[in-house]
Amino acid sequence: MSDPREVGAWLRLTAGSGLGRAKARRLLAAFGSAPAVLDASEAALAQVAGPAAAALLTAEPDDFHRRLLADTLAWLDRSEGRTLLMLGDAAYPPALLHTADPPLMLWAHGRLELLHRQAIAIVGSRHPTAQGTDNARAFGTALSHAGWTVVSGLALGIDGAAHQGALTGPGSTIGVVGTGLDRIYPSHHKALTHRIAQEGLLLSEFALGTPPLAEHFPMRNRIIAGLSRGTLVVEAALRSGSLITARMALEAGRDVFAIPGSIHAVQSRGCHALLKQDAKLVEQVEDVLEELAGLAPLPARETDLPDDLQAPDDDPPPAESDPVLAALGHDPATLDALIARCGWPAPALNARLLELELDGLVVRLPGGLFQRRALA
Repeated sequence: MSDPREVGAWLRLTAGSGLGRAKARRLLAAFGSAPAVLDASEAALAQVAGPAAAALLTAEPDDFHRRLLADTLAWLDRSEGRTLLMLGDAAYPPALLHTADPPLMLWAHGRLELLHRQAIAIVGSRHPTAQGTDNARAFGTALSHAGWTVVSGLALGIDGAAHQGALTGPGSTIGVVGTGLDRIYPSHHKALTHRIAQEGLLLSEFALGTPPLAEHFPMRNRIIAGLSRGTLVVEAALRSGSLITARMALEAGRDVFAIPGSIHAVQSRGCHALLKQDAKLVEQVEDVLEELAGLAPLPARETDLPDDLQAPDDDPPPAESDPVLAALGHDPATLDALIARCGWPAPALNARLLELELDGLVVRLPGGLFQRRALA
């Protein structure tokens, strides 16, 4: 997509607008397209998204959005293989439509056909053991040669090794990043990033210029999990973003696999925790392929902003003002009770609970209960 009016309208809705994904989604569902949203009257917009959002959208584009539009059009024209994908486009990855919060807009550089192939995620520690690095590369190689596209987050360690292995086979690889596609992060992966753009696919939901902010990586992880029929965790500590990816995969109805390691290795504790929670133990690539071979294809789903693809009203806030902690109080509560108190859908609530658990603010108790941890 390179029509300036269309691109500008989508950028107004999704980048730096302050609307949030849920309000943008409601507006698109109500008016049918991004340009139609911007053509609507302030009164009509206010009925759907409130007066503050209506005022934002009826104002003239500010300097940020004018520069972003110019930079985006230049980025699209600078190289072949660059495109923008909107929810509802034919090229939009169908696997993401089966998740609770599919991105409204994706920036892509590379081979778009990979978004429509069978894919598996490989994730893990940024500080792996030598054996973990070898395992990630070997599994990436074998799965790619078996026809599976390997999805990962282009981080140091396990992610990078998995991408490198996958690039050797026909399945290739998709790198989902937590920055704008004009940024390379980490800088150590400059050569790998350029190679993936040529031989695989780079993907982001963040506008050009977006830096590597900590809060963006859990958002990136939901895309990694959503694109994939399963997620393989090679090595991960207990407080690891890889466990967030694994949890998101489970919530999306996908398989989770884990490679066991030494009981003395910090990098194996996250994998062992997943195995205790019924992840599938993996010793060789055939263990993964046998499980994936029995999976039925994801059912077809409409791509025109269906009503059930609703995000939570706002992205979860920091822990110190977190509504989940407020709803939890100081007594144990079930997930169903928290859903009733928060009004959040189960996938978003589960993801936030895992983040709070990894931050040491919530503990998971037997019987499916959660409790706020008392702080000293």
